Amino acid sequence: MASAKIHGMAQQDVRVVLEVGKRWTFARAVDWPGWCRRGKGTEAALEALDAYRVRYGRAVHKRIPASTLRVVSESKGSSTTDFGAPDSIDETDYQPLTAAEGRSWANLLTQCWATFDAIVDQSPQSLAKGPRGGGRDRDAIVDHVMNAERAYARKWDVRLPPRTPWDEQRSAITEELNALATVGKPSIAKGWPVRYGAHRIAWHVLDHAWEIEDRH
Repeated sequence: MASAKIHGMAQQDVRVVLEVGKRWTFARAVDWPGWCRRGKGTEAALEALDAYRVRYGRAVHKRIPASTLRVVSESKGSSTTDFGAPDSIDETDYQPLTAAEGRSWANLLTQCWATFDAIVDQSPQSLAKGPRGGGRDRDAIVDHVMNAERAYARKWDVRLPPRTPWDEQRSAITEELNALATVGKPSIAKGWPVRYGAHRIAWHVLDHAWEIEDRH
C-alpha cells in the first residue's frame, strides 16, 4: 500500500506531492513528469498513482521501481482541481533542473507524445461514450491536446502561431525546457516554473492518451 508518511524518506522512494481540493485530490510523482492521478481523498489518490506505475512506465519506456510512495509536500487545490485537472504549483516545482535533468525530462515528455501518437493511430475516430453520452471523439481530443499545449507553452514565454505544425510545436517546447534547465532557471516571470510546466504538459498528454485507449 502507498505510504503517506513525510519523514524518513529513503533514497529509492518515489517523492510525491499532493494537491488537495474539496472534491478531488491529485497525487503527482515529483521526479516523473506525467505520472499524476486523482482520487477522492489522499489515500485514493495515492492508490490511483500506484496503480498507474506500470502503465506510466510503459508510456515513457522506463521501469519504475516498486518503491514506496512518500508524500513530501501538500498544497491546496482550486476550482480547477475540483473540475478534474491539476492546478496547484508546489514548492518542489521551484527546484531548478540541471542540464542533464532537462535532457532527461525532455526525453520523457517526448516519450509521452510518442505514446499518445501510437494510441491515436491505433484507435477509431468514434470512441465509446460515457454513461451520460458524453466525451469527445478521437480527432477532437487530438485538437484539444494540441491547442492546449500551445497555450501552455506561453507559460514559458514560447509564442506559437495557431497553425504551427505539431512536430514544430513540440520541438519548440522541448528546446525551451532544455534551455531553461541549462541556465538553471526554475521559473518564468508571470509564468510556470519549469518543473511544473513539464509536469502539466506531460500529464495532459497521457491523461488523454489513456482516455482514448480506455474508450477504444
